[in-house]
Parts: sequence; C-alpha cells; structure tokens
Amino acid sequence: MNALIGQLRHRLVVSCQAYPGEPMRDPDTMRRVALAAADGGAAGIRAQGLADIAAIREAVGLPLIGLWKDGDGDVFITPTLDHALAVARAGAHIVALDGTSRPRPDGRTLRETVAAIQEQTGALVMADCSTFDEGVAAAAANADLVGTTLAGYTSYTRKQAGPDLDLVARLAAEIDVPVVAEGRIHTPDQAAQALRAGAWAVVVGTAITHPSTITSWFASAVADAR
Repeated sequence: MNALIGQLRHRLVVSCQAYPGEPMRDPDTMRRVALAAADGGAAGIRAQGLADIAAIREAVGLPLIGLWKDGDGDVFITPTLDHALAVARAGAHIVALDGTSRPRPDGRTLRETVAAIQEQTGALVMADCSTFDEGVAAAAANADLVGTTLAGYTSYTRKQAGPDLDLVARLAAEIDVPVVAEGRIHTPDQAAQALRAGAWAVVVGTAITHPSTITSWFASAVADAR
C-alpha cells in the first residue's frame, strides 16, 4: 500500500474548487480555502486547475489530488495525457481523471493513460467513474484509486439526491483498489455512511467550500418557511 494512500484511509478529503465567473474563482482564494480545510481536519485536498494546484501544493502539506477541467465534450476531467502530465508537474500527488468508458479526446485508452502518468511522473492516479463496470475496469487498468465522482453525472446514470452508496458498497466489495466516495455528500452523516459502506476515503466539496450553493440551500428553506 502506497504511504500517501494510507494517509487518506477513513479520512476526509476536501474539494476546493470554484467555477468560472464566481467571486471565489481565484488561485489564492482556493489556497486559503485549502488552508482552512486543513485547519478543520481535512486529510487531503482535491483541486482543479494548474495555478490552484501549484498554489495549494506550496502552502498545504497534505496529499493533493489534482485535476484539470477542460473542453466542452463529455470527457472534460483531465481529458488527455497532456492534461494529466501538466497536473502532475504542477504539484499534484494524485492525478484525477475521467475513468468512464467514454472515448478520450486524444484516442488513448484509460490503461495507456494511467501507465504513462505513473511511468513519466511517478504520480498516482484516481479514476473518476460513474458505474460499477467502469470502476472494475479502472481497477483493471491499474488506477491507484477509484472514485464514484461521476455517478449521476453521465448521460447513462441516474442522479440521486444524495451519494450513490450502493455503488460505493459494490465497488468496495469487488475490487482491491481503494474506493473513494465522492459526489453529493452534503452532510456529516452521509460522509459517515459512505465509510460504513466501504469507502477508503470521502471527498466533500460543495457542502464545505461552495458558499453560493450553501447559501442557496438556506435561502430556499427560509423562503419555504415564510
């Protein structure tokens, strides 16, 4: 077991991301958010964009999962090998990429991409999947971590109100690769449920680091109560 992955066992990873055009869409802001998450007990950080990754790697001494969202196609989470290599070189310990069955823009298979990242950079790879079969395939392609990140976010999966705990449990029971629960984990209880379902680690983003969405939840509840 890789020591870095061991540090994440049964721990919380906080995803520090802001979307283009938002007030917090700034690498230094995300660096500060990551520092605050570390102060709160996060065991790892997930970050998007080369500038954000570099800033957070320099400031925060935790395992860093990096990705690069690019393009307007179906596969946009670290879509090509070139994107993945850039993410690793920016400072990510773990490169997160699309681990679905959909074709990658550069024509490489997932197995080819994973192997090239590991061989050329020494970084680990987290495959963001949406189905059980994709998770099994990602493990067979030698991904170091398999995430449920895209469950409900592909055209062929159903989006639930909360995390897909059934998928977490099925993958954890079937594959030897650590399973990371990610996606629509909005409460501490849901995070705990994910661990009880067999997750190696839990990634929480929106419910911790996205003030606009959190505010909208409260504003909606207040409006309903009026």
